[in-house]
Formats: sequence, C-alpha cells, structure tokens
Amino acid sequence: MYNFNLELASALADSGHDVVLLSPPGKYGEVLKKNGFRWISAPMDRGGLNVFRELKFLLWLVALIRREKVDLIHSFTLKCAVYGSMAASIAGVGSKVSSITGMGYVFTSMDLKARILRPVITLLMRLTLNNTSSRLIVLNKYDFNFFSVHGIVDLERLHLIPGAGIDCQKFIPSVRKNNKFTVLLAARLLWDKGIAEYIEASKILKAKGIDIQFLLAGAPDPGNPAAVPESVLSKWSVEGLVTLLGHVDDMPALLGTVNAVVLPSYREGLPTGLTEAGASGLPLITTDVPGCNEVVTHEVDGLLVPVKNPKALADSILRLYLDCELCEKLGAAARNKAVAMFDKCIVINKTLEIYKEFKN
Repeated sequence: MYNFNLELASALADSGHDVVLLSPPGKYGEVLKKNGFRWISAPMDRGGLNVFRELKFLLWLVALIRREKVDLIHSFTLKCAVYGSMAASIAGVGSKVSSITGMGYVFTSMDLKARILRPVITLLMRLTLNNTSSRLIVLNKYDFNFFSVHGIVDLERLHLIPGAGIDCQKFIPSVRKNNKFTVLLAARLLWDKGIAEYIEASKILKAKGIDIQFLLAGAPDPGNPAAVPESVLSKWSVEGLVTLLGHVDDMPALLGTVNAVVLPSYREGLPTGLTEAGASGLPLITTDVPGCNEVVTHEVDGLLVPVKNPKALADSILRLYLDCELCEKLGAAARNKAVAMFDKCIVINKTLEIYKEFKN
C-alpha cells in the first residue's frame, strides 16, 4: 500500500476525494496515517484457507463498506480483487476497480496446493470481476491475454496499464563512487523471484576469482508459501555469497550506489523495482518472462536471460562488469523508457480515466 499505491491515493486526496486505505496490519499503517490518510487495519490472513475465517472476514468487509458509504472500491492483488469485488457487490457498490499486479503463487507454482486452487480461483475471478460495474487492470500483455482468451473478463472491462507508476523526479541517474562493481536484487524474498539463481550466479563468478559484490534487499515474507527461509538467507550471508540488506526504505539512495540491478524472476506483473532502477539510469538484467520483458528490451535497455539459468545470469553480470560503455548505453536507454512509459503521472491519469467510465 505504501510503496506502490501512495501516489494514486495522494492524487485522489488532492482532487478532493475522501480516501480510505485498507490493508492487513503492519508497521506502514502508522506511516500512512502520518501522511494524512485514514487507514484501517483489515483482519485478513493473506494465505488463509479456513472457510469460516474467510467468511468472517468477508462479512466484516461488507459491513465496513456499508458503514463508510463507499462510492468506488479499488482493490489490489489477486485475493483482494476477488474479496473486494465480492464484498462491494453484496454491499451495493456500483463502481469496482481491481488491479491484479501479478498472477502470484497460485498461477506460477506447480505445487499440489497451487494446482488445486487454480481452477477455484479462476472460477471466483470469472464470477466476481466480470460484470457491468467492474473494471480490471492488468500490468502486462500476457495477463491481458490470459483474462481475455480464457473468457474470464470481457474486453470492454479489461485495461492494460504498465505498472504502479514511479516518480522519475525522485529516481534519477547519479554518479556512482563505489570501489567494487556491485549488483543488486531488490524484491520480496521468495524463491520465484529467482533468488536461488542469483546466489548460484554469485558462486559461479566467485569461483572464477571475479570480485563482484552481490546485494540482496528485501524482507522475509513468511506468509507466502514460496518464502525463502531465514536460515537459508543467513547461510548464504555467512558463506560470503551475498550481503543481506533487509528492507530498504530509501531506494533512490541505494540505487545510487550500485552498478546494475538484477531480477531473475519466474514471472511478474510489471516489476516496480526494475522501473525504478531504469529511471535511475542503471543497466538491467532480468529474465525473458511475462512482466520482466515488458520492462527490458534485450540489448537496448538491458539484458534478458533464460529463466532458471544461473550460468546465463552470471555471464550477463560478467559482461556488464567488463564493459563500462555497455553499462552507460543500457542505463541511458532504460532511463528514457522509464520517463516515457512508467512515470507516475502517466499511470495515475490512465487510472483516473477508468474511474470516469462509471459516470457515463
């Protein structure tokens, strides 16, 4: 809520709307309040499967929507989109917008649990997201095609907006003064972000005696089935394969200290970390998968590597390490693309246009 939706919430508040922010409890609730917003803690279990507990939360959400006299509800992420739309329909809200920022664990994992849940979630999406009072926003062409081709959401209710929007005045190129070539992976600490491949690339390069610093920024996410255990992270750190930074609040400052940003993810909606790095004038290395290849064009503003291929990842990192001119060329192009496609003003204006559809 704080990292990806604050700009939109601020734009709505500046336009005179009464904005209520709702999310599970966490330290950023108080930060949102300090930014002048009304924030409500939702008694929601992100990975919950207990039917009675889920029903209790749904009824709580219906009561909240009625009490607040909500005119429009905008829900983010897959579970919130389904629950928000369902509760809003029960409460009689005539304007429902959902943003699915990525297909998540259920649609990317081959675990038995994910495969069992997949048809259930697909049915729920078809029932809740495809009606005249609903609009669905996706972040890349692959997800757009998924919802349209499978008949989950009709085309007139489906919109493509690339990303959450970034502040290209805050994320700017800077002169890097680090003594050692440094690469950064900044993401939630999940296996499907390609963290194992990132560590393996570090092993490959260190075995060759190449002195590159690998940084990993992000907090553990124990509520996600794909979370990397903290014990594994600590082991990698002790072995000198990576420097763990934990959660980083000041990303512009961190990006100003590294030479390249890496995201070997298995699939994304549209990764904000890459767009922020691109706006900062950094060369990008990412996988040739949905979402990631919407941000990076190979050899133009970054390098694409095959998914789950640590050797190709290590080779690309080494290539940037050896070629300063390539780094500068890719970084400059990444900056230009970020300004032209991913700036917050572009994304916010497109979102507000969707809101206006309900007035017609």
